[in-house]
Amino acid sequence: MAASTITTATRSITPIARKLEAAKSPTVSTARPGIEMRAALHIPAGKTDPAWFALRSQPKHEHIAAGHLRQIPGLEVFLPRLRFRRKTRRGAVWVTEALFPNYLFARFDWHSQLRRIHHVPGVAGVIHFGDRWPTIPDEVMTELHGLFGADQLHTIPEAPAVGDAVSIAGGVFHGLSAIVASVLPGRERVRVLLDFLGRQTSVELPLEQVVREGDERTRMC
Repeated sequence: MAASTITTATRSITPIARKLEAAKSPTVSTARPGIEMRAALHIPAGKTDPAWFALRSQPKHEHIAAGHLRQIPGLEVFLPRLRFRRKTRRGAVWVTEALFPNYLFARFDWHSQLRRIHHVPGVAGVIHFGDRWPTIPDEVMTELHGLFGADQLHTIPEAPAVGDAVSIAGGVFHGLSAIVASVLPGRERVRVLLDFLGRQTSVELPLEQVVREGDERTRMC
């Protein structure tokens, strides 16, 4: 799956994603559904069709929230995740993180299921902005489901390409930035150019000691 394809899909939820990223303290519903809240939802009182909403999880509890939500009959959960390599002093290690940290998506009937969702372990609440409760179009979620697959997981290719900016993880050059000059796939090594002691130096390193720079999530948005 190409990163550019996922970029197109994630941009399609920009109106909500920007609010999630920009809001220092997004409003999280802790109230119980009532007449006033039905009016604030901007959904006709008689309409009870399920819709997709953004939920905020407790810090680093997206997977816990998703697991408990999936036990509720008739409720759909979508937690897109990325698997990629991250540099550490022990070298690069594989990690899996939510595409949107501390957020996930659920499709449910707001009128009848909101109360139960507030009591689900790992869930902080349903996101709303003032008196508006934004929903996500079904076609957008269908596209994202198709991109991330049944496992809701996308693996970022580990091998860097020539010209990529990388960081060195582990060894004597740990933490230094470099540019990939060549990839030696048969030997599972790369040759990089780095500034060391005031001069540009060519160094050959094991592939596991090289990590592309930047948060992998930013490559796709």
